[in-house]
Amino acid sequence: MAQHGDLPTLSFDDAPRVLIVVSVYHSDITDKLLADAKDRLNAANVPFDIAEVPGALEVPIAIRLACNSDKYKGYVALGCITGNNTLGVETTRSLSELGLQGLCIGNGVLAAESHEQAKEYAKNAGAAAANAALHLIALNNRFNKPTKGIGFKPASENIILAGETDGNKTA
Repeated sequence: MAQHGDLPTLSFDDAPRVLIVVSVYHSDITDKLLADAKDRLNAANVPFDIAEVPGALEVPIAIRLACNSDKYKGYVALGCITGNNTLGVETTRSLSELGLQGLCIGNGVLAAESHEQAKEYAKNAGAAAANAALHLIALNNRFNKPTKGIGFKPASENIILAGETDGNKTA
């Protein structure tokens, strides 16, 4: 039985490509996160690439760099930060800012007080992060469908210019 907050694994007619960005620091934990994220994406028949970064602080930077390529529709952020410090807060804030810019990011960067606590948190976090990315991609597809030429909005991305031009019909 599904718990409150559990979402089903999605499938797509036109599978989006996803980038998993994983920190290699605390690899005993991040390897588990990565394996679970890969399993979830494979279950949804979603192709993915993997980019490794040194630590959790580099995860949002790598995602920001990758988003310039337009190759990926979503991202899975995986990492682990232990200890009572502000690194977890800063990394989460950075990922949230990227999300507010319209990127579909499933956040699987763990912030724990100890290595043992992080192992406990990691049990389903990789799969949950991959699933979150898939659901955000689905929401993005739903909310940002191509225009159909209603009202004053053109039916295509081409803007037709009025008046004299140099022969070019688009802006």
